[in-house]
Amino acid sequence: MSLTFNKEIFEEIEKGKETWDETCRDAFSCKPERLKRFSTVSDQEIKRIYTPGDVKEQDFMRDLAFPGQFPFTRGVQPSMYRGRLWTMRMFAGLGSAADTNRRFHLLVKAGQTGLSTAFDMPTLMGYDTDSPKARGECGKCGVAIDTLVDMEDLFAGLPIDRITTSMTINPPAAVIWAMYIAMAENRGIDRRVLGGTIQNDMLKEFIAQKTFMCPPGPSLRIITDTVEFGTKEVPKWNTISISGYHIREAGSTAVQELAFTIADGIAYTQAAIDRGLNVDDFAPRFSFFFNSHLDFFEEIAKFRAARRMWAKIMKERFNAKNPRSWWLRFHTQTAGCSLTAQQPYNNVVRTALEALAAVLGGTQSLHTNSLDEVLAIPTEEAATIALRTQQIIAEESGVANTIDPLGGSYFVEALTNQMEDQAFEIIQKIDDMGGMLSAIEKNYPQQEIADAAYHYQRQIDELDRTVVGVNKYVTEEDIPVEILEIDEELERIQMEKTQQIKNDRDNKKVTEALEKVGEACTGTTNVMEPIIEAVKAHATLQEVCDVFRRVYGEYRDPGIY
Repeated sequence: MSLTFNKEIFEEIEKGKETWDETCRDAFSCKPERLKRFSTVSDQEIKRIYTPGDVKEQDFMRDLAFPGQFPFTRGVQPSMYRGRLWTMRMFAGLGSAADTNRRFHLLVKAGQTGLSTAFDMPTLMGYDTDSPKARGECGKCGVAIDTLVDMEDLFAGLPIDRITTSMTINPPAAVIWAMYIAMAENRGIDRRVLGGTIQNDMLKEFIAQKTFMCPPGPSLRIITDTVEFGTKEVPKWNTISISGYHIREAGSTAVQELAFTIADGIAYTQAAIDRGLNVDDFAPRFSFFFNSHLDFFEEIAKFRAARRMWAKIMKERFNAKNPRSWWLRFHTQTAGCSLTAQQPYNNVVRTALEALAAVLGGTQSLHTNSLDEVLAIPTEEAATIALRTQQIIAEESGVANTIDPLGGSYFVEALTNQMEDQAFEIIQKIDDMGGMLSAIEKNYPQQEIADAAYHYQRQIDELDRTVVGVNKYVTEEDIPVEILEIDEELERIQMEKTQQIKNDRDNKKVTEALEKVGEACTGTTNVMEPIIEAVKAHATLQEVCDVFRRVYGEYRDPGIY
């Protein structure tokens, strides 16, 4: 059933467009348009007007259908936000575990409905605060987690059996997740009731964010272990959040973000199947994480295309039978790379538009960046404004009252189709290279992202693209913004805390537990249970990660210029 429905009406519209073009030709020549060329943030050319002719090949039931129906272009849930609003999951992490715990309690009190944890750089890289490689970084870009005690302090007083927790961590994701499970079990909470997400997406680290530990092959093995363990032991947990966010932050286009993210998902799915898992047992717990950038319609189209692509891939490529395996459920974060240090209050407007695009695109959860995030860890006031942005969209704007309100827009539908076609072309190139691991080894995605980032920056530098307050509408005034600073004393306190735990624990028990982790790594035993036992014995994050490094080696980025 075509969206144009009637051939005669379609032909009449096309003739009307030709007449309009002819009639307006003189007007356009007398009064030229503002730009010689109109394009999206990703430099997709935008036509002057869109008509049914731009979606003439689209079939309503095949390509759109209804919310909750294959291919889920219009949403994975039948009622979408009319049934339940998206989870407002503000990313938070600063200083010590106790500092972040206070921020968590503040956000929950302010109406946040899910927790999201940012870790400091040593934690992200699998090092303890007392490592020489960690000096000066404690608590600076997130919370410092060295031991199980830190994890217990981080979630003290929070109802983790009733609220979901997201943890943005990649190389040491298995260890951080083990600490979370151990913390819950020490509180008498069964691991089977725990809900949440670990990002655990190492493939995008190699091509975008660049926090490394082990080489790609062993990294994929550890991730597959977490998928297997979660499927059997923690069934409510999302064991991977397949992340396009950092791909986009590294400078990719929207189509590249879409294609490389989906390709990573294909690699993880295939690895789990090769392990012997049934696709319908694990695929429903895969989740995704996308960036919502500044080009309003491009982002909405990207989210709609992503759902349709994943549904087709899971059903047709992997023969999944369970409709929940076809769902692409995703978290969205507004674009950190779109924020500016100049005129920082403009960032409130940018974030609101990006958040609105995410909602109109059908996200399941959302983080809104704070106005000061480009300068430092957000203050409580800035974080509250960012949360209120979501609440105003949800409660006052009316956009959550109907499902997929831009569905049927000639422009949005044409852009959705275009992005899907272009993303599948990139995925085919990756398949032809032998899959995502091989593509990474050939530096294909890395080079594509670098080229896109360079092109975008050239457009800004040459004034072909406007960034308000940076290359247009510039002011000389200094706009004061309160900056949250982390006390340098924190590092000393955290190091002493970690050392005290090492002094008080049963070190023989720790050594034996770490040996079992090493045996699992060198063999075929799933690593998760040995890691849980090790962290319960108060093995530190780095001590477990050092086992990984010893067994698998350390990855060094070849560098792409």
